[in-house]
Amino acid sequence: MPLVTRWALLSSGCAPVLLIGGWTTAASLEGPAYDPVTQTISVLAAYGAAGSWVMTVALLALGACHLLTAWGLRAAATAGRVALAGGGVAALVVALLPVPSSGGSLRHGSVAAVGFALLALWPLLATGGGAAPWALRPAVSAAATALMLVGAVWFLVETHRQGAAGVAERVVTTLQSLWPFVVVTSCLRHAAGGDEPPAGRTG
Repeated sequence: MPLVTRWALLSSGCAPVLLIGGWTTAASLEGPAYDPVTQTISVLAAYGAAGSWVMTVALLALGACHLLTAWGLRAAATAGRVALAGGGVAALVVALLPVPSSGGSLRHGSVAAVGFALLALWPLLATGGGAAPWALRPAVSAAATALMLVGAVWFLVETHRQGAAGVAERVVTTLQSLWPFVVVTSCLRHAAGGDEPPAGRTG
């Protein structure tokens, strides 16, 4: 059985493109009233926002991409695949529970927080042994999870101080949407023998 299905390269590669394309298009439709530095992505999908339909479709597509990638990423440990799929489900639910035009939403915020956590932890939970593709090796997976958790803390700090929350959120979500593609690419390269040590070398 292959380490990863070929179509997982498409689903994982589309995820960051759809997310970034979604918030870029939605922000352009919203116009100068929207500040991408201080305002979050959720504002773009809020009830009444000019580009809400674009951001909603982008989040739904993102969730579907994560679900497909989790299904096809056979090289990853089951716990990691479940966490990635859970992050995909969270994206779908967030899209279906937009925030109101003013104020916040406890349900939306709670689901978004769960999604953040699952997508931050899935690299570590997906870890394989030393012979696994490089993006699934313990040190690399731990570094990816640590970076995402640091980004999440940065986002919380910026939100609390009413600072650059929009920038922090975009950095974290971009990394989280891009990492599955990195892992899939690593698995395909590993299957082709591209990340194996040269003959005669160990470690």
